Amino acid sequence: MGVTLKDVAELAGVSRSAVSRTFTEGASVSARTRAKVEKAARELGYSPNALASSLTTGRTKLIGLVSNNFHNPIFLEVFDLFTRGLQERGLRPLLVNLSNETDPANSVRMLRQYSVDGVIVASSTLPPSFAEAFRDAGVPVVHSFGRYTTSPHVHVVGIDNIACGRMAAQALIARGHRRVAFLGGPQSATSTQDRERGFLEAMASHPEITVSVTHANAYSFDAGRAEMQRLLQGCLAEAYFCGDDVLSIGALSAIQEAGLRVPDDIGIIGLNDMAMARWQNIDLTTIRQPLAEIIEASIDLVVATIERPERHPETRLFPCRVVERGTLRQI
Repeated sequence: MGVTLKDVAELAGVSRSAVSRTFTEGASVSARTRAKVEKAARELGYSPNALASSLTTGRTKLIGLVSNNFHNPIFLEVFDLFTRGLQERGLRPLLVNLSNETDPANSVRMLRQYSVDGVIVASSTLPPSFAEAFRDAGVPVVHSFGRYTTSPHVHVVGIDNIACGRMAAQALIARGHRRVAFLGGPQSATSTQDRERGFLEAMASHPEITVSVTHANAYSFDAGRAEMQRLLQGCLAEAYFCGDDVLSIGALSAIQEAGLRVPDDIGIIGLNDMAMARWQNIDLTTIRQPLAEIIEASIDLVVATIERPERHPETRLFPCRVVERGTLRQI
C-alpha cells in the first residue's frame, strides 16, 4: 500500500482536511500547519494524488496539446518546448495526434472527457474553425502557428506567413534570379496559401521574372523529394522557395541525386529553421520562425484564458528573418 493522506495527517498530528489544504493551491492553511505537514510528507515519501486534487479544485491541470503533422521533424522541437514549458508551470500536457483528421468533433469530445483545463492547437495547416470548435464547446483555447487575422475568434500566436512569402521572394530577387518557383505544401493548408500569396504578391512587381507554382502533397521529406523528382523531368527554375524546411530537405536530396549542385545549379530557401537545417550536410538557407517565443506566448495565453475565460481573443505575431547558409548563392 502507498502512503496515504491519512498517514501524513497522523504523523503530523493534524486533520486530513489540513493535509488536503496544504497541497491545494490557494487554500488557506497556517504556516505552522504547513511546515508540519510538509515535514511529515517528506519523511513518509508522500506525493499528493493529482487526480484526487482535481476533485477538490475543479482543475485537472491538464492541457490538451493538439497537432496534426507528426511526420515533420520540427514537431519534435515543438513538442519538446511545449511539454517542458507546461511542466515548468505545474501543468500536464495531454497529447492528441490528429494526423489525417479534419473534423474537430472527435477531438473536442475526447478532451472534454478528460476534463482538460485548456487546449493548445499547434498547427499551421488546420483552419481557424478547428480551434473555434473548442471555444464553442466552452474550452479555453489558443491556436499556435495559426492563421493571422486582425479579428480573431480565438487567441492566435504565430507569424505572418504572407510576410514570410514576401521575404523569400525578396531574397531571390536580390540574387538576380530570373526563373523562380514556389514549392509549397498541401494546397488546403492555410500556411501554404498565405506563403504562396506573399511570394506571388512580391513577384508581381517584377514582370521580368518568370514565376511558377507547384505543391507537394504533404509537409514531409518524402513529399518534397517526390515533387522535386517530378520537376526535374521538365524545365527547372533557377531557385525555389520551398514553403517549409522539411520540403526543402526532400527537394535538396532529389537535386543532389540527379547530379546537380546547390546553389550553383539550383538555389533553395526554406522556412522554419528547424535543427536539421543547421546540420553541416544540409546547411539550408531558410527563414527563421521563433519557435520558443511563440510557444512561451501560447502557454501564457492559455493560462490567462483559463483564469479569465471571458478574455477577448487576440493575435500575437513574432517577426521572422532570413538565415543565410549554403543553399542560396551569396549576394
